[in-house]
This record gives sequence, structure tokens and C-alpha cells, in this order.
Amino acid sequence: MFDALVVSKDEDSGKMSAAVTQLGLEDLPAGDVTVAVEYSTVNYKDGLCVGPGGGLVRNYPHVPGIDFAGTVEASDDDRYKPGDKVVLTGWRVGEAHWGGYAQKARVKADWLVPLPDGLDTRAAMAVGTAGFTAMLAVMALEDHGIKDGPVLVTGAAGGVGSVATAILANLGHKVAGVTGRPKTADYLTSLGASQIVAREEINETVKRPLEAETWGGCVDAVGGAMLARVLGQMQYGASVAAVGLAGGAGLPGTVIPFLLRGINLLGIDSVMQPFDNRMRAWKRIASDLPMDKLEAMIQPATLSDLPQLGSDILQGQVKGRVVVDVNA
Repeated sequence: MFDALVVSKDEDSGKMSAAVTQLGLEDLPAGDVTVAVEYSTVNYKDGLCVGPGGGLVRNYPHVPGIDFAGTVEASDDDRYKPGDKVVLTGWRVGEAHWGGYAQKARVKADWLVPLPDGLDTRAAMAVGTAGFTAMLAVMALEDHGIKDGPVLVTGAAGGVGSVATAILANLGHKVAGVTGRPKTADYLTSLGASQIVAREEINETVKRPLEAETWGGCVDAVGGAMLARVLGQMQYGASVAAVGLAGGAGLPGTVIPFLLRGINLLGIDSVMQPFDNRMRAWKRIASDLPMDKLEAMIQPATLSDLPQLGSDILQGQVKGRVVVDVNA
């Protein structure tokens, strides 16, 4: 038997409930590889899956957790053997398939990535889906050429923003972090941000489609009106890597920044990334994310903390990276 956070739905009222429950190996879904999970984390999607569902979870009871890291216990696939350290992000695990909020998980071998040298399972989940997405965003900006001048990171104190800030600063870029929480300024400075931008300064749609060319690149975790505003502030030929929609899915802007300044809007998907690019990103994380900065982002948690943390992240109240020790 092992512990898992199980989310249930009352069919009559539609009300969700989540509790730590004991399960057996026979309860796990089908898959090629059984993993002894050591750590997971908390992302915005996890908040939805633990709480209201958000249309992501279709079948209950359900074990959320869209990412995890641990040790292979059993494998029917030659690529993995017992004792191998692995990490999983994406593939709708934790949504359509049982995920990492449990001490055991059974998944398809294709969904796993061998843990690269330089990262242990705890560090991998301090990175997690959010950090993996941040690295994909940085790589996309590099592939299109980061211009001189500050790189803007919106939602900078969140999971994606924190890792993006630390990586970009470590690579030698000046980073401007946008936050709506003034108390996080010192935290962002400690990660390497050289400029703090108050959210209210950049969160309004303006009538002018173009403003002064300010940013050499941008990792945007907010979307909505803020993204529309940022597009008009980008330097000629610069790129914005869009990774989230905390500020809304709409884009109340014009095509003028694309036509007159050659701006690139790069969509970043972390869920269905092919294996080779996953390996490239994880290796870059191991080499380009300073571990001391990563440690400063960590908020420790246990399975029993997850219902409250799920609610907190939906309200924008989680700073940095939550690392869930599923065996604590």
C-alpha cells in the first residue's frame, strides 16, 4: 500500500473533495514503467485539478500532479531499468492520466526523461513543469536572437518567472521582472533581476499600438492586456515567448507591432514536446540554472498540504517553486 492524494467528485452535488488515501499497486492505471515517486510540485494546472477541475479532469476518483521525479521500480521497456532516476512533465499526466501526487506512479515509457547529470530528484521538481517551460522559453528567444537591452519577465515571482529570471541573469542578460506584489522585489533581485517593474505600470491597454522600443526579449506568463501592451514596447525584431494566460486568454492588441517592428510572438508548449527537445532543455537546466538560486525558490510541502496550496496558486499566492515530498 502507498499514500496518494485522491480527488473525488460527488455526482449529485458536483462538489470536489481531496484527501490523502491509501492505494495499492493494482489501483494504478496501465503503463510500461512503475516509478517510486520521490517529489512532485504545484503548478496552476494542479490547482485546477485538485480543486474545481477546470475541464482538465474527466474521470474521478483521480490522482493529480502534472509532474514528478523518482526512481524506476519496474519496467517493461528496455529504455529503463530498476534504479534509473527519471523525471516526467506534460503528456496530460495529472489530468487525463493519474499523476505524481502519490508515492507510486505507472506511466508510458515514452513520457519519461532520464534525469540529467547535475540534477537530483528534488532539484528536478524544484524546476518542474514551470522551470522546464521557462527553459523552453529562453531557448526559443535564443533561437530567434535576444536583442541588446533588458529582457522582460512578466509574472516574475511565479514558478515560470522565477526560473526564467534566474536563467536569463545567469546567462548575462539584464532582467526586468514584472510583479504585482511589491514584497517580492527583494526575492526577484536575489534571483538576478536588475529592474523591478510594477504590474500596474504595464497592465493597461493603451491606444498607441507602438511605444518606445524598450525590451530586447520577453518571457510572458500573463497574456491578456499585459501581453498586448508589451508587444508595442519590444525592440525591432525582438521576440516574446508566451507561456501563460494568468491575465486572460484574450489579446486586445493590433498587428502593427508585427508589421512595423517585425516582432515575433513565440508560443511555448511544454505538454507535447518531443523527446529530443526535452533532453536539450533538461541538459540546459542542469548547466544554466544556478543551483543556489534554485534553492532560494523552494517552498517545501507534503501531500496533506496540497489542497490548500492548490487553492493558493489559483489566487496567485504562491511564490517560487513548491517541492512536494510525497514520502514525508
